[in-house]
Amino acid sequence: MTYCANIHHNSASIIDDMKGDQSWRIFRIISEFTEGFDRLSGVCDGISIFGSARFKPSNPYYLKTIEIARLLAEHDFTVITGGGPGVMEAANKGAYLKNKPTVGLNIELPQEQSPNPYQSISLDFRYFFVRKVMFVRYSIGYVGMPGGFGTLDEFFESLTLMQTHKIYPLPLILFGSEFWGGLIDWIKSTLIEYETISAEDLDYIKVTDDPQEVLDIMLEHRQWKHEQRQSGLINNDIAI
Repeated sequence: MTYCANIHHNSASIIDDMKGDQSWRIFRIISEFTEGFDRLSGVCDGISIFGSARFKPSNPYYLKTIEIARLLAEHDFTVITGGGPGVMEAANKGAYLKNKPTVGLNIELPQEQSPNPYQSISLDFRYFFVRKVMFVRYSIGYVGMPGGFGTLDEFFESLTLMQTHKIYPLPLILFGSEFWGGLIDWIKSTLIEYETISAEDLDYIKVTDDPQEVLDIMLEHRQWKHEQRQSGLINNDIAI
């Protein structure tokens, strides 16, 4: 009989993250949660900005991201990103230029990810799922700039958590109607047509091309959030 433990240790093709004693992996996971909660405990009114790591500083969406982050920082929001280049760098840079706190939740990757220099709080994660918890726990709003699989992953993760009432509602803004329009049209024409989601699920999503509208939505939500906290209806951002 072949046991799973032997497969894990003998297969040359297994990814590095799955090697080693499983109990020690648990301790590493716990340590990442502990450090994240400790380092981010003072973050208030965080806005997570996601987008492509591949955009260069000359890209129009890179420049728009700086503008959005500067607006948010001017109104005392804490900008949170994945800490890498491209849109993440632009978002951290926008807040950095206003001398406001800016968070980078970096992930260890074999390619693409290199920490940008505009992070006042920088954490390093090995596990995506731990990192995702930090985004959810310390954000009161998400901004999705044009991006790839990682951006889509964060978008649908947050959308699913709100749809299933695992977190309280938060603004989920997709910036760039030309980029996101096809996805929204497909959701409307296919997912709703096949009744795999409800039409009201789209109420969670806002598409815009206006940085000022991003700010206005976040300001309105922050006011609602503070009123809910003062009334005792919300203790933290995680509902269940």
